[in-house]
Amino acid sequence: MKRGLISLFSMLMVASFAFGHCQVPCGIYGDQMRFEQMLEDEHTISKAQMQLNELSEGPMDAQSINQIGRWIAAKEEHATKIQQTIASYFMAQRIKVDNPKYVKQLTAAHSVILHAMKCKQSADPATAKALEKSIFDLYRAYEGKEPDFEHTH
Repeated sequence: MKRGLISLFSMLMVASFAFGHCQVPCGIYGDQMRFEQMLEDEHTISKAQMQLNELSEGPMDAQSINQIGRWIAAKEEHATKIQQTIASYFMAQRIKVDNPKYVKQLTAAHSVILHAMKCKQSADPATAKALEKSIFDLYRAYEGKEPDFEHTH
C-alpha cells in the first residue's frame, strides 16, 4: 500500500511538471515567460508552414514526404502547446472573473485558441501571422500595455 502511494505521488509530481506549472495556488507565475513561449511556438509553426510550402513545390520523393510529415507534426505540436497554455495557465489560473478586464481578456484568449486551431488546419503562412497578432492582442488585454518582445517575424 505504501509503495503504491509513493508511486502515485511520484506520477502526480511528474505530471504537474510536464504541463509547465501546476494548478496549486502557489502565487509563483511567469506570465512574460508564457507569452514568450507562445511566440516561440508560433515562430515554429510559421517555419513549418514555410517549409511545407517549399517542399510541396519540389519532387515528391520519399525524403520529401518524410520531411513533410515531420513538419506537419511539429506544426500540430506547437499549436497544441499554445492551446494548452491558454487553457491550463491563463484561463484556469490567471484570468479572473472579478477582473474588470475579464471579458476582454477572455475574448483575447479565445482568439488565440481559435487561431492556433486554424494553424493546425492550414499551411497558409497568413494563419501563423494571425496567431502572432492574437498573442499580442492577448498581451495587450492581459498586461494593459504594448508588447515589447525581442523577436517577431
